[in-house]
Amino acid sequence: MDRIKLHDLRCFATVAAAGSFQAAGAALNRSHPSVFAAVARLEQQLGLSLLDRGGYRVVLTDAGRLFQARAQLALREFDQLQAYAEQLANGEETVLRIVIGDLCPRPPLLHWLSSFFAAHPRTRLHLDYEAVGGPLERLVDGEADLIFHRADVSDARIERIELGDIALLPVAAPGFLPFAPSPALTPEQLRPFTQCLIRDTAQRPSSESFFLVEGAQQCSAPDQVMKKELILHGLAWGHLPTWLIDKELADGRLVSLAGPHLPGRSDRLAAVRRRQSAQGPAMTALWRELEVQPPQLMA
Repeated sequence: MDRIKLHDLRCFATVAAAGSFQAAGAALNRSHPSVFAAVARLEQQLGLSLLDRGGYRVVLTDAGRLFQARAQLALREFDQLQAYAEQLANGEETVLRIVIGDLCPRPPLLHWLSSFFAAHPRTRLHLDYEAVGGPLERLVDGEADLIFHRADVSDARIERIELGDIALLPVAAPGFLPFAPSPALTPEQLRPFTQCLIRDTAQRPSSESFFLVEGAQQCSAPDQVMKKELILHGLAWGHLPTWLIDKELADGRLVSLAGPHLPGRSDRLAAVRRRQSAQGPAMTALWRELEVQPPQLMA
């Protein structure tokens, strides 16, 4: 077997993900015929049929599915190696890609990041916002160096620094429900009323329901602040982090719906990075500072 070309491997992985040679060509900024030829050359070198081209969309063969998993791993490791070489050549990363999740209090975190990057002027901050499953997906796909969000402690792909507990409470505006809320309130009683949910920004959404009441009318919001506004104006009910609504609960602009049947939830907020990825000097310094003096997000 001839030596596999990185270009051919990348073309195959992109076609497998995009479902067509045309879409893969657009993603790679290559012509349709050149991508087709690259995949055909790879198949010939391997002696395998990786794609079934008989339908409207190309699909992976059984061998193609097995090969794709290893190909994605190899490409990810190559990209990490290339990034590490660039870091060594530059002496320090030019950019750190950080994603803030929807559960994270922003002002104290942004203040902490501002102080860190002021002390590291050669490294630029590329900051994004993602919701629900989006932060972790960006991290494991290699599109972020660090996220501030919840993450499963059993996930072997990541390492984390705990930053505190985030409590989420079901709330509504006074008068939203035509009856007085009580601890006996059930999800079934809330089914006739609009429920507000955060839009999951992940391309591969989790199957986790996140408090969804089946059969209820839904509206969605891009972040917790907008969700809070919708609930305050009596357009829906929903779960919100308590750090965002302490004042509204105290002055009566929001009322808790929590009880044995609607207990809410507590999540662990953490700084999270990939366990097996190249860490340059700036990322190493940031992680060390998080360990020694993390931002006080729950104050």
